[in-house]
Amino acid sequence: MATIAVLGTLDSKGLEHAHVADLIRQRGHEAVLIDVGTGEAPVVVPDITRDEVAAAAGVDLSEVLARHDRGECVVAMSKAAPVLLEKLAREGRIQGVVSLGGGGGTALATAAMRALPLGFPKLMVSTLASGNTAHYLGTKDIAMMPAIVDVAGLNRVSRMVFARAAGAICGMVEAKVDDEVSKPIVVASMFGNSTACVNEAKRIIEEAGYEVLVFHATGTGGRAMESLIASGMVSGALDITTTEWADEVTGATLSAGPERLDAAGLAKVPAVVVPGCVDMANFGEPATVPERYRSRNLYIHNPQVTLMRTSPAECAEIGRILAEKVNRYTAPAAILLPKEGVSVISEKGGPFHDPVADEALFSAIAAHAEKPVLAYEETLNSPVFARACAEKLLELMGRR
Repeated sequence: MATIAVLGTLDSKGLEHAHVADLIRQRGHEAVLIDVGTGEAPVVVPDITRDEVAAAAGVDLSEVLARHDRGECVVAMSKAAPVLLEKLAREGRIQGVVSLGGGGGTALATAAMRALPLGFPKLMVSTLASGNTAHYLGTKDIAMMPAIVDVAGLNRVSRMVFARAAGAICGMVEAKVDDEVSKPIVVASMFGNSTACVNEAKRIIEEAGYEVLVFHATGTGGRAMESLIASGMVSGALDITTTEWADEVTGATLSAGPERLDAAGLAKVPAVVVPGCVDMANFGEPATVPERYRSRNLYIHNPQVTLMRTSPAECAEIGRILAEKVNRYTAPAAILLPKEGVSVISEKGGPFHDPVADEALFSAIAAHAEKPVLAYEETLNSPVFARACAEKLLELMGRR
């Protein structure tokens, strides 16, 4: 039997949350109703009151409510709920969480869920589940279920959705996970244009006794990898595909933010960093390319993705940033350069082959780097370069 937190604004959606709690109990589990509402008094009796939620973060909710500022109330609860939920999970008092909500409820509940570790069962039933959910999920494994109708009473549709939600969260806590920790973890970044390199390096590192987790360098993937590195679970970083910095510098669509490459330094994790695929910035279909870039070297990767070749000036800026990021690493680190092409399409004869831009990149790295820089007369995806990356990381982790 597990205990599942049913978290929500019990002033406006109390009956719906209480219904889901009853369904959970019918399946043999315990349910804890947690009120994070800031409006009228809850319509059902919570197990954990809104004042208790606020107090977990040292907030006097009565003072906040007295100012009659709904926005301030929601912000205060959004800061307090994660503290309470993380504490309950850490102490083993809950084994899963489910919530129901519209815009405000979804923002509040998912903020709390993001405080929970990967693998902890989290389910958000939301009226916003069919749209862009990136800002609700962050880098966490929150499952979202469309509410179909608004969370506004019990009817033939909402009863069906809520019953499925109760079954889903119960199934998630009942699922057995083989969590035996037997191998140290290495993370790696990959793109379609760096797949051959990462796969070969991954094979070599796994043969040495590590488990390699690969992240797709699409913005969200880079942020997820950074989050895992920061968690302390990682023994080494094989950051072969730093392409997200091309998007950050150019304002394209797959940026992972200015914090990309910071986690390995903060967590003191040995790292191999490569300027893989920084020759390309990503946009959507051709019509989405900004006017200022329309005359640039563009390559249609597929009907939904248009790549833009980074310029010498942009490459120099990317090179400087990569070098300065790695300079701050306190664990062993090295930058490896594939001088014959940083992606499949920048190799000689490829549509993004640009020796001037590549030289600007490599020269900037060499000029600003204080960590070892190792250059190879190889393409990114050559087996020789892949092996060099893998063996260098193994050496750095051994030195640690």
